[in-house]
Amino acid sequence: MEENNNIAKTYDPQQVEDRLYQEWIEKGYFKAEVDVQKEPFTIVIPPPNVTGQLHMGHALDETLQDILIRWKRMQGYSALWLPGTDHAGIATQIKVEEMLRKEEGLTRYDLGREKFLERVWDWKHTYGNRIINQLKKLGSSCDWSRERFTMDEGCSKAVREVFVNLYEKGLIYQGNRIINWCPNCITALSDAEVEYEEKAGHFWYIKYYVKDSDEFITIATTRPETMLGDTAVAVHPDDERYQHLIGKTLILPLVNREIPVIADEYVEKEFGTGAVKITPAHDPNDFEVGMRHNLPQIKVMNDDATINQHGGKYEGLDRYEARKAIIEDLTGAGLLLQTKDHVHNVGQCYRCRTIVEPITSKQWFVKMKPLAEAAIEVVKDGTTQFVPERFSKIYLNWMENVHDWCISRQLWWGHRIPAFYCEACGETIVSKEDITACSKCGGKVKQDDDVLDTWFSSALWPFSTLGWPDETEDLKYFYPTSVLVTGYDIIFFWVARMIFSGMEHMNQEPFKHVFIHGIVRDSEGRKMSKSLGNGIDPLEVIEKYGADALRFTLATGNSPGNDMRFYWERVESSRNFANKIWNASRFVLMNLEISENKLPDQNQLMLEDKWILSRYNNVVKEVTDNLDKFELGIAVQKLYDFIWDEFCDWYIEMVKPRLYDKESQSRLEAQHVLTYVLSNTLKLLHPFMPFISEEIWQHLPHEGESIMISCWPKYDEKLNFDKEEKQMTLIMSAIKSVRNVRAEMNVVPSRKAKLHIVASDSDTFQSGKMFFEKLAGASEVIVAKDREGIPADAVSVVTEGAEIFIPLDDLVDKAKEIERLEKERKNLEKEVQRVNGKLNNAGFISKAPQHVVDEEKEKGRKYEEMLAKVVERLESLKK
Repeated sequence: MEENNNIAKTYDPQQVEDRLYQEWIEKGYFKAEVDVQKEPFTIVIPPPNVTGQLHMGHALDETLQDILIRWKRMQGYSALWLPGTDHAGIATQIKVEEMLRKEEGLTRYDLGREKFLERVWDWKHTYGNRIINQLKKLGSSCDWSRERFTMDEGCSKAVREVFVNLYEKGLIYQGNRIINWCPNCITALSDAEVEYEEKAGHFWYIKYYVKDSDEFITIATTRPETMLGDTAVAVHPDDERYQHLIGKTLILPLVNREIPVIADEYVEKEFGTGAVKITPAHDPNDFEVGMRHNLPQIKVMNDDATINQHGGKYEGLDRYEARKAIIEDLTGAGLLLQTKDHVHNVGQCYRCRTIVEPITSKQWFVKMKPLAEAAIEVVKDGTTQFVPERFSKIYLNWMENVHDWCISRQLWWGHRIPAFYCEACGETIVSKEDITACSKCGGKVKQDDDVLDTWFSSALWPFSTLGWPDETEDLKYFYPTSVLVTGYDIIFFWVARMIFSGMEHMNQEPFKHVFIHGIVRDSEGRKMSKSLGNGIDPLEVIEKYGADALRFTLATGNSPGNDMRFYWERVESSRNFANKIWNASRFVLMNLEISENKLPDQNQLMLEDKWILSRYNNVVKEVTDNLDKFELGIAVQKLYDFIWDEFCDWYIEMVKPRLYDKESQSRLEAQHVLTYVLSNTLKLLHPFMPFISEEIWQHLPHEGESIMISCWPKYDEKLNFDKEEKQMTLIMSAIKSVRNVRAEMNVVPSRKAKLHIVASDSDTFQSGKMFFEKLAGASEVIVAKDREGIPADAVSVVTEGAEIFIPLDDLVDKAKEIERLEKERKNLEKEVQRVNGKLNNAGFISKAPQHVVDEEKEKGRKYEEMLAKVVERLESLKK
């Protein structure tokens, strides 16, 4: 990367991005060092699935992280962005099983566990790095030397350590409890892996006859197929309708099994018929009732949700086929009273969208209540803060009502549960190391077939990736991490589990901030999905417009916690912004004769120099403050406005005469200011648009190897030129007003006109005469404190601090000017009326901060002053 003013005529991301990224990698700029002289700043990447392909959600997530890490690296932190991937138990196993079935006509059972896992590892080695390589196309400055995988040796060691420690503390247990079961994935799911959706269904009202009686209880159910496993009917103990039946026996319809009527306060008297069928093996609430009343559990479904041997004549039917047959049989037996439409929440597997079945099953669980306590406190006391703060309430509500976590999965791919069962004495041994013999009797042991929930290993990610359970230098220096950047959709899946895991195993929070972003929707506000076919491939965007344009689009539209819409027009706008920067930079480079990047003495600076330096200085402060508050979208918008409007459209145009004039004494000073402001503004832009900022910076006079390891700009009080800012604001406002009048009157740009400027602060406008000639089409500029010598029929322009007159003959006819002024008078009258309305509103005066009231008063004064001048001018023209 050498300094070179021979910059290409146009910017082509394809010729720049891959080359620069490779140079950054080769020079080790992404690598973080343990350096006690520096403060650490750590982000662990939310590990994408090895099965994954880069989508717009990833692109947003990684862009936000890269902005933060590049910014902190430039601020002098030892900034570690730790990358890695997740083994994605269910998704990966399904993918490999599908491949086996299609290519070889085999199932995993044909291969056996060991051979199947070899195939999965082969798949991982072949395809597992695809998403990592795609992240690199985005410009992600991760420390790839520290890349981790949730099933690598270190993470696997951490998983075993945690499982055994929690088991020995009594926080992991095995039990026969009600769990969520996916009949398609054939595995248990945790509560967080079930997504609820409103679906249209029915209530079926069924007669349950009292034994040896014509009396019956009416039961309403949405799942008639589960009645095959009913073991009681419950009523509220205070419900007078059923008092006489408590303790009596009912005959279960179609099955003809005798079941008791029990009393339990769980039943709501006012809901439905006030009587509830109890199926302990197929409903979580019924399970709890059954435990209280010591009811038998009759599981009537197989793992694939077909009816098992307990279902009698319905054995072998799919659950929904059985439902249909049961309804027909109930109708035929005169036991179905009525059917009512009913909309209810139905749980679905978060991966395959199959409706889950609550069933009793022997699984491994984590006791959550004891672990949740510290995780709740660390958020309540502000040690870990959510951004935006509103998400802490969602987190706390879930943690305070958390259920035990079902952690076993009926898969082969994953961390196998480190529990061993003795075939001789039945002992269960949980061990950090694999064992072959029972520690109690010496008998042969068999390891549990199940694996752990994928989220069990990713819950340890902030410290397992840094070497835990070993006491590594990385762990001591980089933990706790600084910020977690993630979407609101995995607060329960992942964020909560990392927090309680960090508190339990590290006695310290895993991160200081949780920066929550929304999801990227399509232009119509719909969630991107394969079924809708509305997904946008980030790699296609990069191929067409470049990574910088995509990153800038995602950052510009970002507001913490809120969803954003993707518009191709905005990507094009971002590309246009990159071209604007490139063209402006190319102009600066073509006019440079200096080789040093330093500012001249202040007494050598012109008015426009001080203005742009002061504006740049304010932008440094504002952008840094915004980044500190995670307001990335606001920060990048301020940069856009400064670069496009103030630097390119104003300052460069202002200094062109100085650059072109070989005799000008201030030509070199203009070059120094241009170089200083441009190179430092590129530093502010670098976290957002790393490639174009590096490429231009390398051509400018600079010190150091790369912009990404240069120092982040700091606010400098010496560059705070308030007076010059105000002066230039007046001049620019006046120029805009003249331009607007010329545009309204359709004056061709080539037509020059004399300007008479009447202002109390004539010195300010005197110092800006050259700008009016260059930027407002002025042939001559006369500045005065009164109107003496101004033609009576001159067109007037009223602006803040001045009134500008242009000889009418130079522009248009008198009638048109009167028409224009009448329009301006009406507009100003509306503004005066609006401001007065506010100031006469007692509510506004009492509630608004004083500075807001003062601002409105000042606006009113200015509008009235401008109106008076317009009215006066109209009167003079109408004489």
